[in-house]
Amino acid sequence: MSKKPSTALLTDMYELTMLDSTLASGMASRRSVFEVFGRRLPGGRRYGVVAGTGRVIEAIQNFRFDEAELEYLGKEKIVSEKTLEYLADFRFSGDLYAYPEGEIYFPDSPILQVAGPFAETVVLETVILSILNHDSAIATAASRMTIAAHGRPCFDFGARRTHETAAIHAARAAAIGGFKGTSDLEAGRRYGLKVLGTAGHSFTLLHDTEKEAFASQIETMGLGTTVLIDTYDVTQGVENAVNTARAAGGEIGAVRLDSGDLVAQAFMVRRQLDDMGANDTKIIVTSDLDEYALAALSAAPVDIYGIGTRLVTGSGYPTAELVYKLVACEGADGEMRSVEKFSEAKRTFGGFKVAGRVTDGLMGHATEELVVACPDWETGQAYLAQIGARPLQVQYMRDGELLDEDAIGEDAISEAAENHKDARDELPYDGWRLSKGSPIIPTTITSISAVDLD
Repeated sequence: MSKKPSTALLTDMYELTMLDSTLASGMASRRSVFEVFGRRLPGGRRYGVVAGTGRVIEAIQNFRFDEAELEYLGKEKIVSEKTLEYLADFRFSGDLYAYPEGEIYFPDSPILQVAGPFAETVVLETVILSILNHDSAIATAASRMTIAAHGRPCFDFGARRTHETAAIHAARAAAIGGFKGTSDLEAGRRYGLKVLGTAGHSFTLLHDTEKEAFASQIETMGLGTTVLIDTYDVTQGVENAVNTARAAGGEIGAVRLDSGDLVAQAFMVRRQLDDMGANDTKIIVTSDLDEYALAALSAAPVDIYGIGTRLVTGSGYPTAELVYKLVACEGADGEMRSVEKFSEAKRTFGGFKVAGRVTDGLMGHATEELVVACPDWETGQAYLAQIGARPLQVQYMRDGELLDEDAIGEDAISEAAENHKDARDELPYDGWRLSKGSPIIPTTITSISAVDLD
């Protein structure tokens, strides 16, 4: 098996210069806890969706400095020779705690925590944030879109509207948010996602007539294919699609609309299909859809949505605005201490934390996001069990070793999608609203010590 590319230079320079200085000062080995959280939910959304945890784990596993990385750092004099020697043997040896993919989060939720020597934890900031900020933004948009779709399948058609690599990961994040597949073949291959696609306008325009184009497509792709009916006239396109399919021995699988007044056209096309006896032919709609357009289409006879630009750009909010901050570190006396920023508008809350979701006793709806600063993982988990809160985090790595191999495979995506559905169903109904507002449940931050369990 070939070695996966190093992720070590997916890093802002200041992470390595801080490492260089702390190695020189002797502070690099002090145990530290960094936390990923968001101060707000972008766009006045009611909740956020965690995605990218599995990719973070893989990035940490591949965070190493091979000959090419070391040569570059040395040539550019980014760090000292002493630091280059340290990096040559770099492997993460710490612990990783995180919300599982698909879980809902709110402001100040401790989405991910990394614990280990400062030297090993500080350098992970950029790669962790770049993954979680992108994937969580896409998954949150996808979740809102699947709410608006009211059970109609949504597919990712956004590969051509974003960076080629981002498109692959956007398809993965969208699947966590409830999408059923993608048009991107590399995403399908890498992540085992269902792929979908037939023909575009150029295919129809290439042929001398629309009927010839449809006949050619049906001959190679079968009657179950989807034909694009708005290259010329939609009414004529429907007639050509139905008649060409019947000449080939059956009914066309689906027709696709990609322009115009989609609501009005969907009703018109459905009526025409039914009048022609093509009752089982489905209607697929594309063309710059977002959650609001999907809501407007809810009464229209649409069967499937293909969503592109708005999905892969987070429907207007392409980053989850998550940050990575030091919340605890070892003092000169060898004891762990909480550390906090007090700067206005950018305050942090110190301490290693566990998180639990409190629900009401009747409907099982979430009422509170409880974040607890505590001495250690075991104490925090015991406290959550004592008060009956649902634990939100999983320990994924201990001493640098992955505790659950299933967290990074293809099966992890479908599991995350199910996890998201369950977490979203737990929200109060108002949390499903598309309008801007406050987070649907409050976040309460508190602290405990081991004696609080007595």
